[in-house]
Amino acid sequence: METKLTPRHDRVLVKPDAEQEKSAGGIMLAPSANKEKPQRGVVVSVGTGKTIDGKLVPIDLSTGMKILFSKFSGTEVKVAGEDMLVLRDEDIIAIED
Repeated sequence: METKLTPRHDRVLVKPDAEQEKSAGGIMLAPSANKEKPQRGVVVSVGTGKTIDGKLVPIDLSTGMKILFSKFSGTEVKVAGEDMLVLRDEDIIAIED
């Protein structure tokens, strides 16, 4: 997905994975069921990085990377009609291979 939205500084724009329609035990969930927030997603856009002691430290992520992030982190936004999250670099826990 290509977007013209670029996060500032140490922030990352992420498209969260779709919510699970089945529970861990295989039970189908109703649309109104209290579903958990997704913790995985794909990087859509990356900011320039953080300035530390006057030097720019770039973020070591790139678009298309699959990531795992903190459960209740980020700010939810709509971009081109799709739900996205803007996260700080420090809220990203891991990168999936």
